[in-house]
Amino acid sequence: MTEDAHDATRRDQQEEAAAAGEAVASFTDEGERDPTFEPEIEPSTDQAADGDDVEALRAEAKQYRDHLQRLQAEFDNYRKRVLREQTTAVEQAARPVFRRLLEVLDDFDLALMHAQDRPDFDRFLHGVELVYAKLLDTLRAEGLEQMDAQGKPFDPENHEALMQTGDGEGDPVVADVLRPGYTLKGRVLRPAGVRVERK
Repeated sequence: MTEDAHDATRRDQQEEAAAAGEAVASFTDEGERDPTFEPEIEPSTDQAADGDDVEALRAEAKQYRDHLQRLQAEFDNYRKRVLREQTTAVEQAARPVFRRLLEVLDDFDLALMHAQDRPDFDRFLHGVELVYAKLLDTLRAEGLEQMDAQGKPFDPENHEALMQTGDGEGDPVVADVLRPGYTLKGRVLRPAGVRVERK
């Protein structure tokens, strides 16, 4: 094959490849494709569109991240504010109780002052009984109740066994109340300290 014919064949192959939409490859002198040739491929319009989509998705992801960070900061502020409000509410709820207890404290002060001026045991005892009754009324108004444990079956949720007597096989019973127990609004505040007896 002459050199002109060889060049013509090479041009024909390149034109056919270009017409088929392929990258123009480099051919050897024998008319075969050169395996070391790496064509420069222009990005297609589809690839450019894909690049735009990636950028759009990145921008959208950044918006979502910023929005999430704002929500997280707002929730943290909300949680702190609710905690402050709850603490304040508990403190404010205790104020009326302490105000009523201050009246009892005033009565104790008066009773002690009168006992020093005129040491009359009967009057002093009567004054202390009145103050004690007022204190109980104040606490009852807030939901405090004394347990009635005497003679009742022993209940570990309401009673604390401080002593145990008797060697019987029967169910344990509260024989004596050594320390009164109290409930606050129906819930055990302090279990009664009792002597348990088995008969």
